[in-house]
Amino acid sequence: MEKIFQTTHLVKAEDINNHDTLYAGRMAEWVVESAYIASAQTVGDKGQMVCVNLNNIRFIKPVLLGDILTLQGQVLKLGRTSLTVEIKAFVGNAVCLEGEGVFVCVDHEGKKVAHGIQKEK
Repeated sequence: MEKIFQTTHLVKAEDINNHDTLYAGRMAEWVVESAYIASAQTVGDKGQMVCVNLNNIRFIKPVLLGDILTLQGQVLKLGRTSLTVEIKAFVGNAVCLEGEGVFVCVDHEGKKVAHGIQKEK
């Protein structure tokens, strides 16, 4: 999987913690959102995706008020029902966060279903 999905956020006053940096909870929200977009866009109309795990989230560099944060999601692995998405966050060219999210395809009752995407060879 080569496609990179990108989202962008302006860091506003309501996103800032008592250390005058981006609140980790807000960053985590944006990470899950970005990883969901990558998984949902990859699966398309074949099913609904839900987050089941966040792995190895590393906060590398503080993000400040007024920064424009870009998150990039790329599908790394495909399982029968799951996708593992690598997430990186940047301010300019500086990496601020790295991690992974695992999403599973579910039916309308919340049960795992195959997403039907074929692995590239």
